[in-house]
Amino acid sequence: MMHFFDSHVDTPSQLIRLRDPGIDNRYGHVDFPKLRRGGVGGSFFALYTPTEMAPDAATRYALEMLSAVYDSVEKYPEQVAMAFTPEDALRNMRNGLVSIFMGMENGSPFQESIPLLRTFHRMGVRYVTLTHNGDNALADSAAEGTHWHGLSPFGKKALAEMNALGMMVDLSHASDETFWDCIRLSRAPVIASHSCCRALCCHRRNLTDDMLKALADKDGYVGINFYPAFLSERFLSDPADAALFDVGEQVESEFIADPSDPVRVQAWNGMQDRLTTIWRPGVKEIVDHIDHAVELAGIEHVGIGSDFDGILVPPAGLENVSLIGKVFDEMRQRGYPESAISKVAGENLMAVMRRIQE
Repeated sequence: MMHFFDSHVDTPSQLIRLRDPGIDNRYGHVDFPKLRRGGVGGSFFALYTPTEMAPDAATRYALEMLSAVYDSVEKYPEQVAMAFTPEDALRNMRNGLVSIFMGMENGSPFQESIPLLRTFHRMGVRYVTLTHNGDNALADSAAEGTHWHGLSPFGKKALAEMNALGMMVDLSHASDETFWDCIRLSRAPVIASHSCCRALCCHRRNLTDDMLKALADKDGYVGINFYPAFLSERFLSDPADAALFDVGEQVESEFIADPSDPVRVQAWNGMQDRLTTIWRPGVKEIVDHIDHAVELAGIEHVGIGSDFDGILVPPAGLENVSLIGKVFDEMRQRGYPESAISKVAGENLMAVMRRIQE
């Protein structure tokens, strides 16, 4: 059975209050049974902190999520195990276990402190997505991109330290200027853990053709994102769809604010069902982005970074990670050999991790 490796899911924030990952949840894109059913060899659980969160609060929240990941893995040792290197993942697969890696989405939790960055690395974080939807102390983001015009002075120090630690520098969410600063300054390959192709969907979060080529020249990696807004400009072009999506965001925020309230739980579950009526791109559009990235960057530099549990609505036909095999079936239909599919499914992610950790 082919093993799939996902370079980005947002499950840690769900582990704190929202659900038990050891059971097959009807709602939720990722849990341990779904990972196993989907043939997942390993998944990067991202410790996401919102841009608007104050530094001390971000650090505390990141530590709470990190603890929740460890606690969940320890609770279900028959299903999953932690991994910090590709070799750990291979050993876990031999033992029939899914590997849980950790990344950090938004560098705010280490607060302009190189010692804190090192500490998060010691605790298992193996990549940092420098920004999220706002400029921070490290760099400018794709959502704003006006404060530093690229990396900040501290961001340049953090980049050098991450290179020294063998920690992956993740440029998803980075502004164009931040991207090019990192290409120029990094001594190691860089990654975009969950991004798509701007040529196919003109969104500021997506990578241009020149960026895809630069990642390949840097011996790096891009994981294709499943968020419908990054896959197709048709998504939410219907005003009724856009209005329902806006309501969905509000219902979700109210649920997250108090997930113990049964009324809010029921409202959110019902909204998730209603959101599946929106037109959404699906497997074909995902593989269109894979095709384009492979054409520009080469088969050695492309993988999957689903963004599951971090997206309000998933692609059509890919409602959770257990269905990931549909992507590889579509690649087969397009004539990809099994050796190429295996690279995109996970070999490339493990390979770039080895190159950066060397």
